[in-house]
Amino acid sequence: MNDTTVVVTGASSGIGAAVARAFGTAGATVVVCARDDEALQTVVDDIETAGGNVSGIRADVRDEFDMERLMEMAARAGGEIDVLVANAGISHGTPGAMPIAEETYAAFDDTLRTNARGVFTAIKEAHPHMATDARILVPSGSVARDATAGMGAYAVSKSAAEALVRQFAVDCDQTVCVIDPGLVATDLTEGQGRDPDEVSDLFVWAATDADPTTLDGDVVGLSAWKKATR
Repeated sequence: MNDTTVVVTGASSGIGAAVARAFGTAGATVVVCARDDEALQTVVDDIETAGGNVSGIRADVRDEFDMERLMEMAARAGGEIDVLVANAGISHGTPGAMPIAEETYAAFDDTLRTNARGVFTAIKEAHPHMATDARILVPSGSVARDATAGMGAYAVSKSAAEALVRQFAVDCDQTVCVIDPGLVATDLTEGQGRDPDEVSDLFVWAATDADPTTLDGDVVGLSAWKKATR
């Protein structure tokens, strides 16, 4: 992946950090962002220590001007963007204990602004800088498709993010897909699930070896990855 430029949003922890490290290890030029500058710098240091080529910038997916700046930085660092992992996400509450009728307007608005509009903003601002055969990966989960009690605005936002994937897939030349890694231990899941490092190679596979015609506009999960790579 020495000639591949990868952008990862929300890369300061969890899936984003693990995916950024995996792409860095694979030899890609990695450009990462997050709101937590200190935590993001730790990820940048990890990739650099492992010999990777990485740049990091504090940026907020809720701010289109931050995303514009991030994508311009990526284009300067590695030329056309080959992979975008629109990973940044937030949840205001404990999974399973967020009934939708009890959501505050502020929490609902911020969740949608980050998890749905943030995906839109990242893809929209990346698009002018992307290679025609680039791949856009958007992490999601089953709550986007199967109603689960107490998942509130988070579930709604993930449904919206998956709808964005389908629409970008039909409107853009690039391959756009949902990556469903199952339950992963992150701040959003309060540490429940698989270690993020266990699923990071799923993203690398989807960005490189997976057949783009089977990805575009669809949901790709662990079973497809394991079947293809066994």
